[in-house]
Parts: sequence; structure tokens; C-alpha cells
Amino acid sequence: MSNDARNARVFELMMRRRSFLGLLGGTAAAHVLGATPVLAQTPRRGGILKVSAPANPSSLDPYTGGSGLDHSFLYTIFDTLIEWEYETLKARPGLAESWSFSDPQTLVLNLRQNVMFHDGTPFNAEAVKFNLDRGRQDQRSNIKADLVTVSSVEITGPNQVTLKLSQPDTALPLILSDRAGMMASPKAVQELGREHDRKPVGTGPWKLVSFADGEKVITTRNEKYWKPGLPHLDGIEMAIIPEVATGLRSVMAGENHYIYQLQPQQRQLAERNKNLVIASGPTVYCALLYFNYSRPPFNDVRVRRAVNHTINREDFVKLTMGGAAEPAAMLLPTTHWAYDKDTAKLYPFDIDKAKALLAEAGYKDGLDVNMVGYTDQNAVRRQEVLIEQFKKAGMRLRFTNGTIPETSANFFGPEKKGDGLLAAWTGRPDPSLSYSLMFLKDAYYNPGRVEVTPELTAAISLSRKSEDLEGRREAFAKVQRLMMENALCAPLAFQFELDAFSNKVKGYKPNLLGKPKFEEVWLES
Repeated sequence: MSNDARNARVFELMMRRRSFLGLLGGTAAAHVLGATPVLAQTPRRGGILKVSAPANPSSLDPYTGGSGLDHSFLYTIFDTLIEWEYETLKARPGLAESWSFSDPQTLVLNLRQNVMFHDGTPFNAEAVKFNLDRGRQDQRSNIKADLVTVSSVEITGPNQVTLKLSQPDTALPLILSDRAGMMASPKAVQELGREHDRKPVGTGPWKLVSFADGEKVITTRNEKYWKPGLPHLDGIEMAIIPEVATGLRSVMAGENHYIYQLQPQQRQLAERNKNLVIASGPTVYCALLYFNYSRPPFNDVRVRRAVNHTINREDFVKLTMGGAAEPAAMLLPTTHWAYDKDTAKLYPFDIDKAKALLAEAGYKDGLDVNMVGYTDQNAVRRQEVLIEQFKKAGMRLRFTNGTIPETSANFFGPEKKGDGLLAAWTGRPDPSLSYSLMFLKDAYYNPGRVEVTPELTAAISLSRKSEDLEGRREAFAKVQRLMMENALCAPLAFQFELDAFSNKVKGYKPNLLGKPKFEEVWLES
């Protein structure tokens, strides 16, 4: 079956954005407010876009990084084998101009010709095989779970690779639209080693100039970019400003042009500035509590279930997100095609039930929980709300905070610091990838690297076998039920994209992942 036919069948209902309208209070599910309509406006070439970014990248190598907030940096430097449509997350051609499953366990990628890496080396089948084998096998790779179904990568022509699979995997095309599909120069990776984390070489619209850790990432135009007429911008400077309020002030003062991941509290301030434009839209970005369920207290499912009953998600959204979010009962929002209503009923807010579960687990006198989190103002506010909510069930919640890259690496990496982490899952184009990356035994985002139940592993695998939308929906219902019955995390809320930028910034469009791309952005003179 061709990729077009497959996508039409599997992803035609991927995200029904209209049903977000009531939540957004607008007239469009993804919209830009404050912009003046201009007919047939020709994009201007030139200029440096200055962006306020909320977190330092964990790595600029897509295979070794570990933060979902890396993507907006990575998108400037790397192309992906497959891309996705902004409004639907439907797969579309990228560095692979076409693809097809010749049989359920064979995926053939036909590669775009005459594409060059930033270092002048050619993008071809050999480069794709090098990258995918590195992602599957390299000791430092954090994307092994993404490619777990790939048994081998074969060069079947100068511009064709064939992926042999251990089982049918209809999620693979969209998996290749994420980190796994970001192609780095084999020459650069081999020559630079670990330094490629800081000096990446891709095929993307811009190439790296410098990376000052914790301060700024600077890129400049790739003059030999393969997409006609793109990019419009000469370059992008991404300043690392963890405090969103400070970042917004920098945009209001004209020091930067664009800021993303604003909190609802900042929206009113931004809207009062006549020189700013607001972009907003629904996303699959889910604030949640991760558990290390390989050790006490979260190795006991009764404790994990107690946490899920303890959280008043409606109050959490009101108190920490200004109501501009959807309470989360699982890892998919209500409008997602794979949302399961029965799973959503598992954990009503019920303090008495939480106390009973804790007592049954042997914690009649309460429980001390040592969590880790981030230092920014909004993260601290969320911690404060959860501390008060947990207190009502007899759980004494304590947080040790640090920067996003540092804390995430400490929790998910070898040190395994903290019983749990208050953070987010930034979402993936195909939901099976989210479940694989978070809950399979060797997945990076499974901090304890343990398998809670083989049944969940089997269900995740099954979700990748069906080509039919209804079949996938049924498979995901089982995945979600098993994940939430075992309470492998505590979903909190789905955050809406909220960005602000100078009215000189043109061509920006929100997307369902809520991770900004600047490929078609330009600056008015």
C-alpha cells in the first residue's frame, strides 16, 4: 500500500481540532491573534530572527538528547526523513520523497536526490543507513526504543533504503518524522564523536554557528538548502531565558522577536502590547508526574493509584494554567482519535480512596515522597499546588529542583535521582511512539528500566500492526487501559500552545505538537 493511501486511512481523523474551540474560546482551533490580513504578501529574504527559548538544549545531536524541549533547536539544523502536516500530524514527504510497505514487515524509503549536508558531504542511502544503525545500536543513543522494530537497514539503491522489520509497524513513518528521522552527517559524527552534541551537522534550513551553553544557540542560512526559496531568514539566534516572564519582557522591549511556551498568566500582558501578535492552538503536550516504579514507594501500584486519585485536575488547571488547558485522564486529549472514554473514568478525584490505597500499601501514617522538578516560576507554582493536594491524602511531597536538562538527565539517566519527576510529555506524531518511549523496558523515559507487565508490551506492539483506523483505535484503548490501570504515570493537563511575537514576524503557524518551526517565517523590513 502506498504512503498516501495508508495515511488517508489511518490518520484522516488524527486530531479533530474543531472540538477544541470551546476550550480555546476562539473562532479557530489554531489561530494567530493581532495580525493584520495582507493579501499576496511576498516573503522578504533576510534578517535574523531572535527567539527567547525556555530551556537550554540537552544536546544538539537528536540521537543523544533527552528533552522534549530540544526540538525547536533541532528543527533549525536537521531535516527529517518524513515530515508532518501542521494541523493534522499526517505524514508527508521529507528527505524521503516517497515510501511504501512492500509487505507488512518491509518499509522502502525512496530518498530525495541532490541534497547536501552542511559540511558538503552528500545525503544518500549510505548516510541514512549510517544514521539509523547508529540510532539502533550506538551506546549513547536515546532513541533505541523508537527503532525497536527495525531488524536491519539495507541499501537497495543509491537513493533507496529498505527497512526490514521484526514485526509489522504502521507507526514507523511518523516515527521517522521525529528524532529517529533526523539525519546527521556521517563524516561529522565520526570525526567529532561526543563533540557532535555541541557541533551538529545536518541538512536543515540553517547551520550551526555557535552554541554557548545556557546562553545562546546561533545558526546561519544554509545557502544550498534543497527546498526552493527557503529559508527566508538569514539566521536565527535562540537566547536561553528560563524565566518566561523575563523572556516576554525581552520581546516587549524589542530585544527579541519571538517567545514560545508562554503561560496563561502572561497572555493578558502580551495582548495589551499593540506591537505583539499572539499565536495559540491545541497540542498533545501533557504535564504529568513520572514515577520511578522500580523502587519504593512507586514500585507498589497501590501508591501510584493513590496519587492519581489524590490529584484534583480541574483545580490544578485553574490554579496553575489559568484554565487554558484540558485536564488529562490519560496521555491523549479528548479530541484525539484514539481517546478512550472508559479509561478516562479510572481515577476520579477521591481523597478517601487515595487514603485507603495508601493504608492497604502499609502507609497508614502517611508517606514521604521525594520528587525532583524544575526551578522556573511556573514549575514551582505547580509544585506548590500538588504539595497541598498530596497533603490532604497524607502524602508529604518534597521537591529538589534544578535546570531542565540537568534534572531530566539525573532522573532518567544512570543516577536515578528522585522517586518521581514533575515535568511533561511533549507529545509525538504517532501515539504508539509515546507509549513505547515511556513504558517499554529499555525506554529512556522509563527511569527504572523495568517492565511492569508483559501484557502492556504486547499491546503496544499490537497497536503498530493494524492499518485500519478503527483497528488502531481498539488497540490503543487496550494500551491506555493497561497503562492507567497500572498507573505508570499521573497525567495532569494538556497545555495549549501560547506564543507571542513582534508584528514584524510573518508566516508563523502553530502546530499540534506545540513545538515551533521557523522554516517559513520571515521578517518584515
